[in-house]
Amino acid sequence: MTTPMPAFLDALHAAGPSPDRGGSMDLYGWLIGSWALDVTRFRDDGSSWRRPGEWHFGWVLEGRAIQDVWIVPPRGPGRHGDAAANGNSFGSTLRVYDPRIDAWHIQWTDPVLQAYLTMVGRKEGDDIVQLGTMPDGQRMRWSFSRITPDSFVWRAELSADGGVTWRLSVEFHARRIGSA
Repeated sequence: MTTPMPAFLDALHAAGPSPDRGGSMDLYGWLIGSWALDVTRFRDDGSSWRRPGEWHFGWVLEGRAIQDVWIVPPRGPGRHGDAAANGNSFGSTLRVYDPRIDAWHIQWTDPVLQAYLTMVGRKEGDDIVQLGTMPDGQRMRWSFSRITPDSFVWRAELSADGGVTWRLSVEFHARRIGSA
């Protein structure tokens, strides 16, 4: 049985960044809104698959965090059958700015794929780079680049040699839907 949750959603949602975090929230604040995705996954055997997706970002927890929902393929008739077997993704990321380290703690969860990842995100030049370690010990790097008000490229890369070399595993080309 589905129960409406307006009190929960109202408690989670924030109208904007918390004033006590200053401009530090800007690193990810530009993402607030909805994005259409063109997703390419690169397999170890050299093959790839491409799908559309959707990504939504909002202020949460009194404006001290940004949460997203990432859905591939987008909701609708394209999402059918066994989600995990079809390579579908429906996850959420919580990004929390930590003024003590001047960086962001990032926790991504995808209950479809049973994936749970933790990273630290910082600005690097014109990009945003999130670094962490996969459960199998590989290093991971997720980055936002070619950032404009209405588009960006997001890449997930893996390294089996401690960050000496990187292999591209997923790339999203994002385009803003509507206004922020």
